[in-house]
Amino acid sequence: MNDNIKYEIFTQEIYNEILKNLYVKNIEVKHNVKLTGKSGQKHQIDVYWEYQYDNTTFKIAIECKNYNHTVSIGKVRDFFGVLYDLEDVKGIMVTKKGYQEGAKKFGEHYGIDLMELREPEEGEAIVAETTLTIGSSVRHRLFLVDEDWAKEHDFNIQLYKERLDWLFSPNCSKWIHATHIPLTTKENKIRNAKDEIIADIQKLEEEIPENCQQNKDYVFPFDNAYIKTDCGNIKIKEIKFEYENHTETKQIKIDAQNITKTILKNTISKEVQLIGKTYMDYKSQMK
Repeated sequence: MNDNIKYEIFTQEIYNEILKNLYVKNIEVKHNVKLTGKSGQKHQIDVYWEYQYDNTTFKIAIECKNYNHTVSIGKVRDFFGVLYDLEDVKGIMVTKKGYQEGAKKFGEHYGIDLMELREPEEGEAIVAETTLTIGSSVRHRLFLVDEDWAKEHDFNIQLYKERLDWLFSPNCSKWIHATHIPLTTKENKIRNAKDEIIADIQKLEEEIPENCQQNKDYVFPFDNAYIKTDCGNIKIKEIKFEYENHTETKQIKIDAQNITKTILKNTISKEVQLIGKTYMDYKSQMK
C-alpha cells in the first residue's frame, strides 16, 4: 500500500471518529468510491459518505492530497469540476502542508472546505493557558554589629559583607551596602558582657505586631549586648526582623500534543479540531 492510499484510509478513519459523535442516521464513511456525474462520466472519490438529518440526505466527497508542498489553485479547480458534475455533493479537500492563496480564495468562493489533516505542530495542541502569580514572603533575622567593637576585635564587617554577597551570587550586591547583616547564631539568646541572658530572640520575634509585614521591618535596640556565633561572641546594637517579598509570575500551558493523534484545521475559518489517540493507537505504538 503506497503512502497516498494510506493517507486516504487515515482520512476515512478520522472522519469516521468525528461522525460517531454526531446525532445523524445511516452514516457510512467509504473509501475509493465511484460516482457517476450528470455528464455520464464516472469520478473516483477518495472518501465519501452520506447521512440523513431532518429527512434530508447529505452527500460529502473528500479529495485527499498527500503532498509535501502546498496545494495549488489548479488542484482545487479540478475538484470543483468533479463536484459540479455530481448531484448535490459537498466537497472537502484535505492535505498536510496547506494551500496557496489562490486556492484558498477559489475554495472559499465556491464553498469547498480546505482542510489540513496532519500531526499537530509545536504549540498547536494547547488546550488551556493561564497565568499563575506566586507570592512569598521571607523574614530575615538581621543584626547591627557595633562598629567600634568590631575594630577593636579585628572583625572586618566589610569583608564579611563581601563574602555574604559572593555566597548569594558572584554578581550580588545585596549586603555590601546593608547596615544590618545576617549572622549564624549558636543559640537564641542575647547576653550582656557578663554572659548573662538579657533577651530571647525567639520571644522577640513572637512580639512582632501582625502588621509588621506591611512595614517591612521591626527593630529591637540593645545596649551592651552580645550574641554567640560561629565567629565567637559579637557585640550588637540592634536586631532587625526584615521581610523580603517575592512575586513570581508563570505562564502555564496544557499541551495535549502527546495525546493527540491528528489535527484537523480549516484553513479558511482557522477552526481547529484535535482528534485524540485511542487505546488502539497506544497499543500499536508499543509494538
